[in-house]
Amino acid sequence: MLATNDEILKSVKRGKPLSSCPVIGTWSLQSYVRERLSDGQKHNQFGDAPIGYIGYAPDGRMYAIFTRNDRVTPRDVVPTDEEGVELIGSMVAYAGTFSLGDNVVVHHIDTSWNQAWTGTDQIRHFVLEGDTLTITTAPYRSYLDGTLGRSILVWTRVG
Repeated sequence: MLATNDEILKSVKRGKPLSSCPVIGTWSLQSYVRERLSDGQKHNQFGDAPIGYIGYAPDGRMYAIFTRNDRVTPRDVVPTDEEGVELIGSMVAYAGTFSLGDNVVVHHIDTSWNQAWTGTDQIRHFVLEGDTLTITTAPYRSYLDGTLGRSILVWTRVG
């Protein structure tokens, strides 16, 4: 039986991670796939070659920033309103602290590109195989079509 979000949040170890923490380091994004749960259909959420990094520090802080690789380039230093909307819609960025459990990491968000995430706990399941870290989100409704799905992000260690 799968654990509930509340059970997961109670099970993670808060505070500074152990020095042997397997996710400590900097990771480069290789793929960002959205999987619809109703039928398993998958698509590249940010195109074929998203760009981004996630980092987990020994002091218990973390950050994530990733974008589409084909983002609009504003015509001027200050984007127009339309360009700004397009730029925000083609990125994810947040920072905070993290807690670890068994194959789960919880991101405790302090600041975010999406203010609705600030102050929340984002549950992420992970599998670590060598220098490849696969992070899968808890199910959520798509802002594009409202379907229930999850995101699967594959990262490689860079530091």
